[in-house]
Amino acid sequence: MGLKDTEAIVRAHSRTAAVGVALLCAAALGVSSATAVPTAPLPGSSTASDPGAEKRKVDAQIEKLREDLEDSSAELSNAYIALQQTKAKLPAAQSALAEAESAALAADRANTLAAQELEAARASEAKAQAELESTTKEVTAGRSRVAQFAAQIYQEQGFGQLDMALSSTDPQQFADRIALVDTVMDVQGETLDRLATEKASLTALEDHLSALRADSAAKKKRAEEALAAAESARDSAARAKADLDALAAQQTSQAAEVESQIAADKVRLSAMKAEQSRLKAVLVARAAEAQRKAAAAAKAEAARRAAEKKAGLAARPSTGSGSSGSSEGDDGGYLSRPITGRISSEFGMRFHPIDRVWRLHAGRDFAAPCGTPVRAAAPGEIIMAGYAAGAGNRIVIDHGIVNGEHLATVYKHLEGYAQRSGKVSRGEVIGYEGSTGLSTGCHLHFETHENGEPVDPRRWL
Repeated sequence: MGLKDTEAIVRAHSRTAAVGVALLCAAALGVSSATAVPTAPLPGSSTASDPGAEKRKVDAQIEKLREDLEDSSAELSNAYIALQQTKAKLPAAQSALAEAESAALAADRANTLAAQELEAARASEAKAQAELESTTKEVTAGRSRVAQFAAQIYQEQGFGQLDMALSSTDPQQFADRIALVDTVMDVQGETLDRLATEKASLTALEDHLSALRADSAAKKKRAEEALAAAESARDSAARAKADLDALAAQQTSQAAEVESQIAADKVRLSAMKAEQSRLKAVLVARAAEAQRKAAAAAKAEAARRAAEKKAGLAARPSTGSGSSGSSEGDDGGYLSRPITGRISSEFGMRFHPIDRVWRLHAGRDFAAPCGTPVRAAAPGEIIMAGYAAGAGNRIVIDHGIVNGEHLATVYKHLEGYAQRSGKVSRGEVIGYEGSTGLSTGCHLHFETHENGEPVDPRRWL
């Protein structure tokens, strides 16, 4: 190998080192953190339902409950229904609270995990940063050594160790100096090789650090989102707890109101039962008197016919004592409908949801707007008209003996009167529908009594 060849090798090594270090510096200056891609929020689940149908179902249940509470005051009925509605909301509120608390717990766990992952990512980033700084120092030191060696070569313009070898005075000295030059070149070669390895390691560390920074940024964003979700879930759980507490407090207050109204209703119910007993006694007495008169009239008629027969006279038509069995109502019965309206409740036993007992609903209810005219169901005489406990404004009509039974009709909860006494004809307006007494809404409670006992009005309509 000649002097020029050796010089070219050293210069090539020097240029390679300079270019490599320049590239490493440029790469180090170009390191940037990656931007995390935001995660789209998960869509909420919804349950398909028909709010209109659900409302109609609830309305029907409330209407049925109002029917069962017919013999109670509107205050008690409303308080009890409000209590039941609150009770009906409690399971859903409890379920909502349980779900919210479960979601809050899961969100807290996710927040803790995200914080741990972020801490680990930052630790890895810090470790990689330290390794990068250490490797950068090693590359800088190696580059400095190569630069010094190259500068020495350039300053000596290709001489130095080679010149020292050529200036030897004997062959042994020349050989020794050539060996020394080779050793020096080997050391410089190893330095260049180590520098190249360190540069490659530096590039890898920079890439690794960039990836770690991107990972840290993504985990930081996830940690922030997890924290926000946890705070939101805890807020939702707090609201659900507040809703449940409010319902519980409302239930307690409503239960106390129901108890208060029950006490008041017991007094009213006692008065209503006493009034029913009084009405029954009156109708039983009138029935007995009517039956006595009918029997006496029948006996007199039989005696008259016997006398006429004995005298050989033709029998004359009987004038009877008020039986109008040949007259028919609108539906083919003896009585006609007392009001135009839908049937909201029929005659029969009914379970009272508050008292937990079966009671007889002694009439038929017709629902119509308050103020709708109420008409006499058949000819008769008004024997009672006035306010009665439980019944509110009430009219009682005595229709006399019909088909062998003493028949009377009762009209309750009237808003006002058109007739208070005297004879009335079929279809004549006697009053107006209302909601007085123990009533939960505008309706006519219509009763039929046979010999003082309430019977199903459908037998006569």
